[in-house]
Amino acid sequence: MNRNIFALQRVARRTFSSSGRRLENQVPQKQKRFQEEDGMPIHLKGGVGDTLLYRATMGLTVLGSGYVVYELVKWACPKKA
Repeated sequence: MNRNIFALQRVARRTFSSSGRRLENQVPQKQKRFQEEDGMPIHLKGGVGDTLLYRATMGLTVLGSGYVVYELVKWACPKKA
């Protein structure tokens, strides 16, 4: 019983220690990309994901503001019975 547990621990240790890829510190490259002067706003320098998130946020903001104005006009000018 104990031999099986020790063998399993050994296999697990070997598997986890040798299977992972070597991770590099990518912070310096990202800092360089975000700090370069290229005229692009900082909130869009992250790539396609940032652009999509920005446009979705702006679209929802415009739609929400339009709906609020519509509701205010509807409440301010009720239909005559």
